[in-house]
Amino acid sequence: MKPTRLWKLRQRFGIAAPKVAVRTHVPWYLRWLGLAVLLAFSAALAAWMYDAGRRFAGFDRSEVEQELATVRRDFEAARGELERLRALANAADSKLSIERTAQHKLGQQIRALESENARMREELAIFESMLSGEGGGAAGLSIQRLKIERDVLPGEYRYRMLLLASGARRTEFQGRFELLVSLTQEGKSAMMTFPDVANPGGLGFRIGFKHFQRIEGTFRVGPNARVESVQVRIYETGTEQARATRTVILG
Repeated sequence: MKPTRLWKLRQRFGIAAPKVAVRTHVPWYLRWLGLAVLLAFSAALAAWMYDAGRRFAGFDRSEVEQELATVRRDFEAARGELERLRALANAADSKLSIERTAQHKLGQQIRALESENARMREELAIFESMLSGEGGGAAGLSIQRLKIERDVLPGEYRYRMLLLASGARRTEFQGRFELLVSLTQEGKSAMMTFPDVANPGGLGFRIGFKHFQRIEGTFRVGPNARVESVQVRIYETGTEQARATRTVILG
């Protein structure tokens, strides 16, 4: 054997030969599983260290959550109380509105009763005057409490009056009444008669009474007309001469 060949064999299998490492084969999924476990452990350790650091610095998550829950409960309670107070306020407003409406109606009723009471006192005085022989108009017939007032619609007027027959009457007075309205329209004076001249015995203007009769009604003129005065005339059936007259001057 040649010296060169012997030297190569010694170099390959002798003390100077290269070292060989023997390693155990690990499957890839076990390596990934180990890596995942290591990452999870690291994350848990980091979270624990972070939480421990906050507790050490005076911040406790559990206490904060408890405080937050308490604040939420207080907020819900306050909102419920607010809704309850709103409901009470709405009920109070409705009650107040009802009371105001009732008070307004009561005031109207009181004013109407006061007006009626004044009218009754005036009529009582007239009747007492009749009984004492101090009342009465021409031919035993008089027109009392004649009032002419503007009504709701433009150009509409309402009239009220009380007809009285003085003295002892054995028969009922039958007749009619008419209104002579003096007015100014477009700068010109005019006269209107109610009822119309063509229908002097209008159904709404007939009267019949023995001692007294209240009369109330309306008449209408042009919306731009200004009524100056109104004269009431009472006629007995079968005559053309007025038995009683009375005039009201409007301001």
